[in-house]
Amino acid sequence: MSNASGSPISPRFLAGATALFLAAAGLTGCSGGGGGSGDGAADDAGRQPVAASSSADGRPAPRPQPSEAPSGTAGATSAAPSPSAPAPAAAEGAADGPLKGKVVVVDPGHNTRNAQHTAEINRQVDIGTGHKECDTTGTETNSGYSEAAFTLDVAHRLRTILQAQGAKVVLTHDGDRPYGPCVTERAEIGNAAHGDAAVSLHADGAGAGDRGFHVILPAAVRGGRADTSPIVGPSKELGARIAGNFVRTTGSAPSNYIGKGTGLDTRGDLGGLNLSTIPKVFIECGNMRNAQDAAQLTDATWREKAAQGIADGIKDFLRG
Repeated sequence: MSNASGSPISPRFLAGATALFLAAAGLTGCSGGGGGSGDGAADDAGRQPVAASSSADGRPAPRPQPSEAPSGTAGATSAAPSPSAPAPAAAEGAADGPLKGKVVVVDPGHNTRNAQHTAEINRQVDIGTGHKECDTTGTETNSGYSEAAFTLDVAHRLRTILQAQGAKVVLTHDGDRPYGPCVTERAEIGNAAHGDAAVSLHADGAGAGDRGFHVILPAAVRGGRADTSPIVGPSKELGARIAGNFVRTTGSAPSNYIGKGTGLDTRGDLGGLNLSTIPKVFIECGNMRNAQDAAQLTDATWREKAAQGIADGIKDFLRG
């Protein structure tokens, strides 16, 4: 099988990688907490607080798209409230299917309008173990395809697949808000929905030579409102299932810069995970700043495969 950019990945590798990931729930030594862009390209602001116009791992951000206003300064503490918006709609699944009765929360990372609301997204929110920005702009490919546009597209595809299998799907937002929601609210939406599983969708903004996907698992953290101890185990299993199916379905290789080849990374500094009370993981589907990964991420056919792989992983997890 070849990936969308034409780099061959052998069937033998894929079979071995899939077996590795499906057994990964028992892995030790996959934790790191440092390496990926995580919540910054992945929802919070990454390992270190950065401006809304920066990628999550602290590297300079890509230029704003023409329709975006210039980004503001990191650390702004505007007390502007989150915009009022209708509660996220829960889309009912089919009457019958393997996921009938299950609730899945899908969190499309970032928002295409975040860069127009820098004061609001830069304000600090309490993630239990510290404070971070409400949200970030995310990254983009060199051609200007934004992470926020990518995550919403995959979220819609994932919703369609899960609904067809009988699941009720809750999106944390559907492109219907002026910015955000904040990382705290993203977690709260999933908690309030009493989801059986949650996944936050992202694409990384790492160095041009870095490529591959990785799944971020919650570390065991406790502080303030954060207590991940009930979800660490099931989230690890969820992440392993998604990683294995993602390899099989997309043909993508695990990250060559995070996770030591496992495609799994553990983080304790991400509000979207710290504040979750339901099994939850993040997936960085590829590196938007790498030409080969970008060719995949911008391809609608590949995005459908990505959604299918994530859905298959969720189904495997929920069906035990």
